[in-house]
Amino acid sequence: MTRQRSFRLPPPTLDLLDGRARETGESGNQVAGRLLAEGLRTDAHPLIRFRDVGDGTRRAALGGHRLLVADVIASVRANDSDAELTARSLEVSVDKVRAAIRYYAERREEIDAEIRGAEEAFDRGAERHRREHEALA
Repeated sequence: MTRQRSFRLPPPTLDLLDGRARETGESGNQVAGRLLAEGLRTDAHPLIRFRDVGDGTRRAALGGHRLLVADVIASVRANDSDAELTARSLEVSVDKVRAAIRYYAERREEIDAEIRGAEEAFDRGAERHRREHEALA
C-alpha cells in the first residue's frame, strides 16, 4: 500500500526525474519512489548499490562489483558461513562480504526470494538441457 506525500524539488532535479521516467517507461512517481527507497537503503548500507538485472528488475549488489547480494549470501552458505573464505573465493574484501550479510539480515525475505528464483531458473535450464541431450541421443 502506498501513502501520498508531497515534495518540493528544484527544477533541475525534476528534469532529471522526468528524463529517467522517459528512459525507463515508468511514471515519475514510480522512479522517485524506487530511487528514494534505494537511496535510503544505500544510506544505511554504504557498500551496497542497486543495479539493473536482465529481467527488468533492480537488485542489491556489492558496490564496485557485479556480484548480487543474493549471490554473496548463497556463497556464504556454501562456505559454512565463513565470511573470510567467501571473500577469498569471490575475490572481494571481507568487509564487502560482511556488508552483504548485514544487508541480508535486514532484507532476508527479499534476498531469500532472489536466491530461490535463481535456483529455480538453474533447475529449469538444467532440465531443458537434459531434454535436448536426450532428443539427440
